[in-house]
Formats: sequence, structure tokens, C-alpha cells
Amino acid sequence: MLEKRDFYINGAWVAPAAANDFAVIDPSTEEQCAVISLGDQADTDAAVGAARAAFDGWSQTPRAERVALIEKLAKIYDARQEEMAQAMSMEMGAPIDLSRVQQVGAGTWHIGGFLKAFENFSFEEDFTATEKTLKEPIGVCALITPWNWPMNQIILKAIPALATGCTVVLKPSEIAPLSGHLFAEFVHEAGFPAGVFNLVNGDGPGVGSQLSAHPEVDMVSFTGSTRAGIAISKAAADSLKRVSLELGGKGANIIFEDAHPKAAKSGAIRCFRNSGQSCNAPTRMLVHKSRYDEAVEMAADVANNTHVGPASEEGQHIGPVVSEVQFDKIQKLIEVGMGEARLVAGGLGRPDGLNRGYYVKPTVFADVNNDMTIAREEIFGPVLSIIPFETEEEAVAIANDTPYGLTNYVQTTDDDKRRRVARRLRSGMVETNGQGFAQGSPFGGYKQSGNGREGGVFGLEEFLEIKAVSGWAAE
Repeated sequence: MLEKRDFYINGAWVAPAAANDFAVIDPSTEEQCAVISLGDQADTDAAVGAARAAFDGWSQTPRAERVALIEKLAKIYDARQEEMAQAMSMEMGAPIDLSRVQQVGAGTWHIGGFLKAFENFSFEEDFTATEKTLKEPIGVCALITPWNWPMNQIILKAIPALATGCTVVLKPSEIAPLSGHLFAEFVHEAGFPAGVFNLVNGDGPGVGSQLSAHPEVDMVSFTGSTRAGIAISKAAADSLKRVSLELGGKGANIIFEDAHPKAAKSGAIRCFRNSGQSCNAPTRMLVHKSRYDEAVEMAADVANNTHVGPASEEGQHIGPVVSEVQFDKIQKLIEVGMGEARLVAGGLGRPDGLNRGYYVKPTVFADVNNDMTIAREEIFGPVLSIIPFETEEEAVAIANDTPYGLTNYVQTTDDDKRRRVARRLRSGMVETNGQGFAQGSPFGGYKQSGNGREGGVFGLEEFLEIKAVSGWAAE
């Protein structure tokens, strides 16, 4: 069993101020795989104090030096990819192949995107002949990250914060802390100055709340549930610090009558990826009535033929969900769905042959309407709801009838319709015809899916303040 009790504060691994052991559970086996410590106020204060002390020096470091350190960090990350893949697979249940390619690969992708964006990024511009506008690091940033895509989210926050001259305190999810701990090792190996990057483990009510309310923290960047995002916003309000939020989603995948023949199949596969534990998953499949029966059959076939197994197993499959809490929540919502709609695949309990581990059957409901619980709540598991529609107007209305607004999807061969519908969908992202987003594309949502954007230039700007200076040059 791994012992990872120490925190990374002011350039060194230090013991917690008080013992507070927390068991990390391998979701594939339900057995303890590691132990960490949960911090308390003294640990939070120490980490914030170190970041505050380091800020003046780091913020004035030439950008070339900051870039050089990030490039060194990227090389270490690449060299130790297998360690990172194994850590994420064990802590949160991602199948090892998915962990190697997509979970680790997301980190590589985003580091490259930020370095590319930083090449031509300007921290100042002439507003008039005599006035200058400056972009300056906001200060000490608390980064609170989730368990479902650990490196994706840590890197989307830590790299732009460090690149722009901010100092940080990272609190990774206590459920999946091993990847964050390993990332701190990479930062230390790269040689970042003491205090620039700090890590304290803890839960939301503890270290998470302490960071959100801390008077010496200038910004909180949080990814997680909408419920937690609201709590963080309230905790941060007394100090009026900036809060950037990437929260939940209930993405609509609109399949028009002229969509690709396999649109429903690809949509179901996308929904079940990472065991459905993605905020941008297309969990509501809206299908034109002329294609509806075909789509239901196709999605059910995908669910019935999706292999579920341990994270350590090689090959394409889905693993467990992350924890007993998540498993129980998903089971309850599947049960609710069985009383609301028509179950066509999956259902309650573990898949056959699996009697231990937090495994969920890939599940498909048909004849769903948008007032049902399963169409409104973010289930965060491999559960797909299929909703029929007749007109473009109806499809847009159903898609937008949600408190969320992260990612929607449009499938049609009519380019005018595709662009027209994309403009009307109230979400931060719209993926059309399966075309993935470019490196550096802005990631974020509308409504209760949060505020702010991550990735590329947009992610750099999240960590900057704007200053106007008059009289910069003489008339």
C-alpha cells in the first residue's frame, strides 16, 4: 500500500500539522490502495503563506525563464507517463489503455497548447499614444481539481497560472490524489522556485473551504459539481476574490434525419466513455422521429456489447465508477429512470461476473421526455436517455431546457442547419458531426455549468488582471 501523507509546501515535502489519515480506495477492487493525510487550517495557511511569499519574485521572473521551466516540466511528464497512467488507473478506475492514451495524453495536449499560445501572447499593449494597458498575474491562486480527468484539469489550471506569473496551491480530489502527488514530484524535479507551487490534500468542507475563504488567496479555479461550485462562490464572496468555475453538464446530442447512419452508435460510445464520468458527455440523445427506433436499437446494442472490467485489464472497455458514493447515486437514479421511462439496456446492479468493485451496467432509457429526473439531473455514470423530436425548433427548445450549458452536439449533413442550430444552443461548446476541438480551444460553459474558460489564450487570460496606465509615453 502506498503511503503519501506528506504535503508539498515551499519547495519541500512536509508532514501534516496534525495526523488525519484518509484511505484511498481502488474502485476496481474496493480495497485500500494508498493512504494520504487530510490537511487542516495550519496546513492551508502554510501553503498559502509560501505562495504569497514567492509571488513577488515569481511574478517578476522573465517570461523566458518561466517558459523554460514549463518546457522542462513537460519533458519530465513525458518521461514518466507510465507512472502517471498507473496512478490514475488505480485511483479513479480508468482502464489502463484509456489512462495511457487519453488521461495522460490530455495533459500533454494542454501543455503543448499553452506553450504555443504563450509564444505570441502579449502582456501589454498601447491603448493610445500615451496610455498603456498591462496584463499582470492576479496573485495567489487556489486550484481545486476533480477526480474524473485528473491530469486534464490539473494541467488546465496549473500551467497557465504558472506561465502568467501566479503562484498556486493545488488541492486535488481526496478520492483520487495520487496523480496530483506525482505531478508535484514533477514540478519539484523541474526546479520551480520554492513556494511557487504547493500541494495540500484535503476534502471540500476542509481545505477546499479554507482556500475559498482565505484572505490571502486572490483567485479560486474550481472544477467539479455545480453544488460545490455554488458553495465555493459563497465562501469566496466575503473577500471578493475571482472565482472561475467549470461545473456540471447535461449535454444534448441532436441527431437530425439526415445525420450519419452511425451517429447514434458514436453518440452512445461517447456517452459511456470514462464510465460516463465526464461533464461534457452527451447524455441526452435527441433523435428525429424518422430515425428514433433505429437509434434506440443502435444505442442498446452499444450498451449490451460494451465490456466492463477492471482498470488493470488491457484493451477497450469501461472500468468502474470512482467510489461507493457515486455507485449508490447512479443506482438510485437508474431505479428512478426505470419508473419513468422504458429501459432498453442495462439496469440495476453490477454486470454479470463482477461481484466486487464499483461497476455499473451501461444503461439506455428510451421514450424519455425532458421533464423526467433522468433527463434533468447529471447522473455522471454510463446512462443514456433518448428523447424523440419532430422539428428543428423543438430540438433546440429541448436542448436548451436545462440548467446546464457546457457542451451540446449536432449531427446533420446540412451545413446551414448545423451552423444555425449551433448558434442557438445555449452552451459554451457545440461539437458538430463528431469534429473534435482544436488545441487551445476555449473550454467552459453557460448557466450552471460555470463561468470562465480554460485552454490556450483563454486559459492564460483567466489568471491575469488588467491595469491601465496613463502618461506611459509623453505626448
